[in-house]
Amino acid sequence: MNLFSSQKPPGWRPKLVLASASPRRLALLEQAGLKPDALLPSDLDESPLKGERPRDLARRLARAKAEAGLAGLKGRPDLEGAYILAADTVVAVGRRILPKAEIVDEAAACLRLLSGRAHRVYTGVALATPSGAIRERIVETRLRFKRLSGEDLENYLASGEWRGKAGAYAIQGIAGSFVVKLVGSYTAVVGLPLYETVNLLGGEGFPVRLGWLNVG
Repeated sequence: MNLFSSQKPPGWRPKLVLASASPRRLALLEQAGLKPDALLPSDLDESPLKGERPRDLARRLARAKAEAGLAGLKGRPDLEGAYILAADTVVAVGRRILPKAEIVDEAAACLRLLSGRAHRVYTGVALATPSGAIRERIVETRLRFKRLSGEDLENYLASGEWRGKAGAYAIQGIAGSFVVKLVGSYTAVVGLPLYETVNLLGGEGFPVRLGWLNVG
Protein backbone atom coordinates (compact mmCIF):
# COMPACT_ATOMS: atom_id res chain seq x y z
CA MET A 1 0.00 0.00 0.00
CA ASN A 2 1.28 3.46 -0.87
CA LEU A 3 1.64 5.39 2.40
CA PHE A 4 0.73 8.67 0.73
CA SER A 5 -2.25 7.37 -1.21
CA SER A 6 -5.58 8.93 -0.38
CA GLN A 7 -7.23 5.52 -0.81
CA LYS A 8 -6.87 4.00 2.65
CA PRO A 9 -9.40 1.79 4.44
CA PRO A 10 -11.18 3.20 7.51
CA GLY A 11 -9.09 2.93 10.67
CA TRP A 12 -5.89 2.38 8.72
CA ARG A 13 -2.71 3.82 10.15
CA PRO A 14 0.96 3.44 9.27
CA LYS A 15 3.06 1.08 11.37
CA LEU A 16 5.06 2.33 14.34
CA VAL A 17 8.25 0.61 15.47
CA LEU A 18 9.95 1.32 18.79
CA ALA A 19 13.71 0.80 18.44
CA SER A 20 14.04 -0.20 22.08
CA ALA A 21 13.28 -3.04 24.46
CA SER A 22 12.80 -0.62 27.38
CA PRO A 23 9.57 -1.35 29.26
CA ARG A 24 9.61 2.27 30.47
CA ARG A 25 9.58 3.71 26.94
CA LEU A 26 6.90 1.25 25.89
CA ALA A 27 4.73 2.21 28.87
CA LEU A 28 5.18 5.92 28.13
CA LEU A 29 4.15 5.46 24.50
CA GLU A 30 1.07 3.53 25.56
CA GLN A 31 0.28 6.28 28.08
CA ALA A 32 0.07 8.66 25.09
CA GLY A 33 -2.29 6.27 23.28
CA LEU A 34 0.44 4.97 20.95
CA LYS A 35 0.95 1.23 20.66
CA PRO A 36 3.96 0.17 18.57
CA ASP A 37 3.53 -2.66 16.09
CA ALA A 38 7.00 -4.04 16.80
CA LEU A 39 10.05 -3.61 19.02
CA LEU A 40 13.41 -3.59 17.27
CA PRO A 41 16.11 -2.98 19.91
CA SER A 42 19.69 -2.61 18.74
CA ASP A 43 22.93 -3.74 20.33
CA LEU A 44 25.12 -0.65 20.17
CA ASP A 45 28.29 0.35 21.94
CA GLU A 46 27.00 3.27 24.02
CA SER A 47 30.42 4.41 25.23
CA PRO A 48 31.00 8.15 24.80
CA LEU A 49 33.63 9.26 22.33
CA LYS A 50 36.69 11.04 23.64
CA GLY A 51 35.69 14.57 24.63
CA GLU A 52 32.05 14.00 23.63
CA ARG A 53 29.56 16.23 25.43
CA PRO A 54 26.55 14.63 27.17
CA ARG A 55 24.07 16.37 24.85
CA ASP A 56 25.93 15.18 21.77
CA LEU A 57 26.12 11.60 23.08
CA ALA A 58 22.35 11.46 23.64
CA ARG A 59 21.73 12.81 20.13
CA ARG A 60 24.22 10.46 18.48
CA LEU A 61 22.94 7.32 20.18
CA ALA A 62 19.28 8.10 19.51
CA ARG A 63 20.07 8.61 15.82
CA ALA A 64 22.18 5.44 15.68
CA LYS A 65 19.32 3.44 17.18
CA ALA A 66 16.89 4.84 14.61
CA GLU A 67 19.30 3.99 11.80
CA ALA A 68 19.73 0.47 13.19
CA GLY A 69 15.95 0.16 13.28
CA LEU A 70 15.77 1.19 9.63
CA ALA A 71 18.30 -1.50 8.75
CA GLY A 72 16.25 -3.99 10.76
CA LEU A 73 13.22 -3.40 8.52
CA LYS A 74 14.93 -5.16 5.62
CA GLY A 75 13.22 -8.45 5.06
CA ARG A 76 10.20 -7.36 7.09
CA PRO A 77 7.45 -6.67 4.53
CA ASP A 78 4.93 -6.54 7.40
CA LEU A 79 6.65 -3.35 8.58
CA GLU A 80 7.02 -1.68 5.20
CA GLY A 81 6.58 2.09 5.43
CA ALA A 82 6.87 2.11 9.21
CA TYR A 83 7.89 5.03 11.39
CA ILE A 84 10.81 4.12 13.65
CA LEU A 85 11.13 5.83 17.01
CA ALA A 86 14.33 5.72 19.07
CA ALA A 87 15.60 7.46 22.17
CA ASP A 88 18.58 7.58 24.49
CA THR A 89 19.03 9.12 27.93
CA VAL A 90 22.27 10.47 29.37
CA VAL A 91 22.81 11.64 32.96
CA ALA A 92 25.60 14.13 33.56
CA VAL A 93 27.17 16.27 36.26
CA GLY A 94 28.74 19.13 34.36
CA ARG A 95 30.44 17.47 31.40
CA ARG A 96 30.96 14.22 33.28
CA ILE A 97 28.78 11.47 31.85
CA LEU A 98 27.53 8.96 34.39
CA PRO A 99 27.39 5.29 33.34
CA LYS A 100 24.49 2.88 33.26
CA ALA A 101 25.44 1.19 36.48
CA GLU A 102 25.83 -2.59 36.42
CA ILE A 103 27.75 -3.24 39.64
CA VAL A 104 27.21 -1.97 43.18
CA ASP A 105 30.47 -0.01 43.39
CA GLU A 106 29.62 1.81 40.15
CA ALA A 107 26.13 2.65 41.40
CA ALA A 108 27.43 3.83 44.77
CA ALA A 109 29.92 6.17 43.06
CA CYS A 110 27.14 7.69 40.91
CA LEU A 111 24.80 8.22 43.84
CA ARG A 112 27.50 9.80 46.01
CA LEU A 113 28.25 12.19 43.17
CA LEU A 114 24.55 13.09 42.75
CA SER A 115 23.89 13.46 46.48
CA GLY A 116 22.96 17.01 47.44
CA ARG A 117 23.79 18.53 44.09
CA ALA A 118 22.33 19.47 40.71
CA HIS A 119 22.70 17.40 37.56
CA ARG A 120 21.25 17.27 34.07
CA VAL A 121 19.50 14.60 32.05
CA TYR A 122 19.69 14.76 28.26
CA THR A 123 17.23 12.67 26.27
CA GLY A 124 17.66 12.40 22.52
CA VAL A 125 14.71 11.36 20.36
CA ALA A 126 15.11 10.31 16.72
CA LEU A 127 12.31 9.47 14.31
CA ALA A 128 12.96 7.70 11.01
CA THR A 129 10.09 8.48 8.64
CA PRO A 130 8.73 6.27 5.85
CA SER A 131 10.70 8.39 3.36
CA GLY A 132 13.94 7.49 5.16
CA ALA A 133 14.51 10.95 6.66
CA ILE A 134 15.51 11.18 10.32
CA ARG A 135 14.10 13.93 12.52
CA GLU A 136 15.66 14.66 15.90
CA ARG A 137 14.97 16.40 19.19
CA ILE A 138 17.08 16.80 22.31
CA VAL A 139 15.48 17.53 25.68
CA GLU A 140 17.44 18.82 28.67
CA THR A 141 16.07 18.47 32.20
CA ARG A 142 17.72 19.87 35.32
CA LEU A 143 17.35 18.10 38.65
CA ARG A 144 18.65 18.37 42.18
CA PHE A 145 18.91 15.46 44.62
CA LYS A 146 18.60 15.78 48.37
CA ARG A 147 21.69 14.93 50.39
CA LEU A 148 21.58 11.15 50.69
CA SER A 149 22.23 9.70 54.13
CA GLY A 150 24.26 6.55 54.62
CA GLU A 151 21.00 4.71 55.28
CA ASP A 152 19.44 6.10 52.06
CA LEU A 153 22.42 4.92 50.07
CA GLU A 154 22.70 1.50 51.69
CA ASN A 155 19.03 0.65 51.32
CA TYR A 156 18.69 1.99 47.77
CA LEU A 157 21.68 -0.05 46.67
CA ALA A 158 20.15 -3.11 48.36
CA SER A 159 16.93 -2.58 46.36
CA GLY A 160 18.73 -3.29 43.08
CA GLU A 161 16.51 -0.73 41.35
CA TRP A 162 19.59 1.12 40.08
CA ARG A 163 20.83 -1.74 37.92
CA GLY A 164 21.16 -0.80 34.24
CA LYS A 165 19.92 2.74 34.84
CA ALA A 166 21.78 5.83 33.63
CA GLY A 167 23.20 7.58 36.66
CA ALA A 168 22.19 4.55 38.79
CA TYR A 169 18.63 5.68 39.42
CA ALA A 170 15.09 5.44 38.08
CA ILE A 171 13.04 8.54 38.85
CA GLN A 172 9.77 6.63 38.48
CA GLY A 173 10.80 4.38 41.38
CA ILE A 174 12.22 4.85 44.86
CA ALA A 175 14.68 7.51 43.66
CA GLY A 176 11.78 9.81 42.85
CA SER A 177 11.82 10.60 46.58
CA PHE A 178 15.40 11.91 46.24
CA VAL A 179 14.41 14.68 43.82
CA VAL A 180 14.20 18.10 45.49
CA LYS A 181 13.69 20.03 42.24
CA LEU A 182 13.04 19.25 38.59
CA VAL A 183 12.99 21.78 35.76
CA GLY A 184 12.07 20.35 32.37
CA SER A 185 10.43 17.08 31.34
CA TYR A 186 9.69 14.35 33.87
CA THR A 187 8.91 11.85 31.11
CA ALA A 188 12.25 12.62 29.46
CA VAL A 189 14.00 11.56 32.66
CA VAL A 190 11.97 8.34 32.68
CA GLY A 191 13.17 7.72 29.13
CA LEU A 192 10.93 9.34 26.51
CA PRO A 193 9.73 12.98 26.47
CA LEU A 194 6.06 12.63 25.55
CA TYR A 195 5.40 16.21 24.46
CA GLU A 196 8.30 16.26 22.03
CA THR A 197 7.70 12.70 20.83
CA VAL A 198 4.01 13.20 20.06
CA ASN A 199 4.74 16.49 18.29
CA LEU A 200 7.55 14.92 16.29
CA LEU A 201 5.31 12.07 15.13
CA GLY A 202 2.37 14.36 14.40
CA GLY A 203 4.55 16.78 12.48
CA GLU A 204 5.68 13.97 10.22
CA GLY A 205 2.15 12.84 9.43
CA PHE A 206 1.64 10.02 11.93
CA PRO A 207 -1.97 9.96 13.22
CA VAL A 208 -1.13 10.32 16.91
CA ARG A 209 -4.75 10.78 18.02
CA LEU A 210 -6.15 7.68 16.35
CA GLY A 211 -5.35 5.45 19.32
CA TRP A 212 -7.04 7.83 21.75
CA LEU A 213 -10.41 6.45 20.69
CA ASN A 214 -9.56 3.09 22.32
CA VAL A 215 -8.24 4.48 25.62
CA GLY A 216 -10.33 4.23 28.74
